Amino acid sequence: MQKSYLELWVGLFLALGTLCLGWLSIGIARRDFVHLRGYEVQALFTRCNGLRVRSPVIIAGVEIGWVKKIVLQDYEAKVVMSIEPGVVLQKDVIASIKTEGLIGEKYIELTPGAAVETIPRGGLIRNTEPAMDLEELISKMVHGTVSGPAQ
Repeated sequence: MQKSYLELWVGLFLALGTLCLGWLSIGIARRDFVHLRGYEVQALFTRCNGLRVRSPVIIAGVEIGWVKKIVLQDYEAKVVMSIEPGVVLQKDVIASIKTEGLIGEKYIELTPGAAVETIPRGGLIRNTEPAMDLEELISKMVHGTVSGPAQ
């Protein structure tokens, strides 16, 4: 009798584990499916140090997309972003590569513009700011080539 209770509890535990795994799988698949419905825009950066595929794209602290692909085009980094369907980007939007904290993950921050015209699907964001290269800045400070504050 005691052995059958043990088998019952093991069976319930496995069933619960399988249900949890299925729930997680559906949640991840749904998130990827939402991203698939978005539209693509592109931006060219002189450098994109530390930016990765699936890095978030943010406006005003809200995630509105993700980095889909990063490729080299004419010695510049071409970043393809997937943007959620309801988000409209103006022609004069600014794309900047930012860092969470001092040495955190990189992400793309979009600063909305004031233009009436919008960027179409597959369009190009023309105003970009590359990632700040911390190593280069420290090297300039050590070698004394960084100018001090304006007086």
